[in-house]
Amino acid sequence: MSTRPEPQPFSTQPVSFVRRGSRLQGRRRDAWAELSEGLVVDVPRNTAADTSVDPTWEYDAAASFGRDAPLVVEVGSGLGEAVAAAATADPDRNFLALEVYKPGLAQTLLRIDQGGLTNVRVAQVNAAEALATMIRPASVAELWVFFPDPWHKTRHHKRRLVKDSFVALAGRVLSPGGILRLATDWSDYAVQMRAAADDSPLFENLHDGERAGSDSPLTQIWASGVEHEVGGTPRREGREPAGTASAQEGEDSIGGWAPRFDGRILTSFENKAHDAGRSIFDLAYRRV
Repeated sequence: MSTRPEPQPFSTQPVSFVRRGSRLQGRRRDAWAELSEGLVVDVPRNTAADTSVDPTWEYDAAASFGRDAPLVVEVGSGLGEAVAAAATADPDRNFLALEVYKPGLAQTLLRIDQGGLTNVRVAQVNAAEALATMIRPASVAELWVFFPDPWHKTRHHKRRLVKDSFVALAGRVLSPGGILRLATDWSDYAVQMRAAADDSPLFENLHDGERAGSDSPLTQIWASGVEHEVGGTPRREGREPAGTASAQEGEDSIGGWAPRFDGRILTSFENKAHDAGRSIFDLAYRRV
């Protein structure tokens, strides 16, 4: 019996990203023209959208990289800082960067070229579609989701990427013993991520019960009150907070927070979070 799921109508579901300009200029335009072949995965599309995936098609990682090696997939690779650094540090692994924004992928191509890397491929796709059908079941050693869009307002929470349905897709592609790594700099999203993964029978928290109570970054950020502001900008009177949709108080008795993943370089994005006084929440789960 086939293990492939039925095609899902992703075009009718809310996505975790907003459409932005995809025009390439200067070095990025040249990089796309000169470096795409062999590095950009040629994904068959299901619709006219340039991020869609034909649900009948599967990605052959061994053929793409020309070798069999553990596969690490980064969802939302941005400008490629993290994936390029990780691939440089770990040449015995293959890395696949999934991103919806073409300029970010073009910048990643520049990093690949500058580093002389042969173990990175990129794909312009909606990650949920890619994990549902494109990536083969139990084929991924690690799946990374670092700092996805927090979609602060309550009415936008349905657009958040990491939720129950995403955790199920992560469980589909990760091999037994594979690792799901998550990170965010917003406490209410961190709580949602932890709840979704903790509730799944497919995963076990590698740091279950650790860093709870006063040692929890959640307890500490709630006490600080910093999330009532975004980048130092106060919330406007009478309006929904621009930071967390519902700031909480008290003590986090659950814990389960991982130490900062040392395989993730300190990017400019993460530095901005530190500069704003926000905490970084890391989570790590093993596929059972």
